[in-house]
Formats: sequence, C-alpha cells, structure tokens
Amino acid sequence: MKLAKLNEMTKGWFIGDFYPSLLRTQDVEVAVKTYRKGDYEEAHFHKVATEYTVIISGRVKMNGKEYTKNDIIIIEPCESTDFECLENDTVSVVVKIPGSPNDKYVLK
Repeated sequence: MKLAKLNEMTKGWFIGDFYPSLLRTQDVEVAVKTYRKGDYEEAHFHKVATEYTVIISGRVKMNGKEYTKNDIIIIEPCESTDFECLENDTVSVVVKIPGSPNDKYVLK
C-alpha cells in the first residue's frame, strides 16, 4: 500500500500526463478540485476530450447556469464553458477522457 497527498498534486490533478501524477497516462485525467467563492476560469473548450465534472459540495456557475451537489456536467468536445465558484469550499471531481495534453483552448 502506498500513500499520496492531494495537496501535493498540481491543482488537484492526480492522474494524467503531468508531474506529479500517481499514474502517468494520456488516456485519462482525474482531479479533485477545491474552490473558494469567486474563483473563476475563463471560457475554454477541448477539441478532443470529453470532460465530466461532478459537484461534490457547494455551488458553481457554468455558462450562466448554476449547478449544485450531485450534479454531473458533461462537456463534449468543442463545447465551451466558463466556470465560477459561488460558495466557499466547493469541491468537484473532474474526469477528462482522453487526457490529451495541450487540448485546452481559451476563448478570447
């Protein structure tokens, strides 16, 4: 048995083609992300990957729509979204398939 710490991973990403990673792969990326109220990510999309976001706790807004605990948001390739955290200590799990390094395109 091994032990790792989520707070030692980059922005909560613990599986994927980056360092550090518990499993170095381009097949998938997995993260547990914690946000503070007001945290924001610019609108972006992926050309190849599908992204699955599960809201574990808290509230977020993506593309003007609010999501809360137990919501699962599926973002298909070439669909864009922004992200705004609406409550402190919001937690999400994100799975991106395939991992596709450099597959993030910020809208200007």
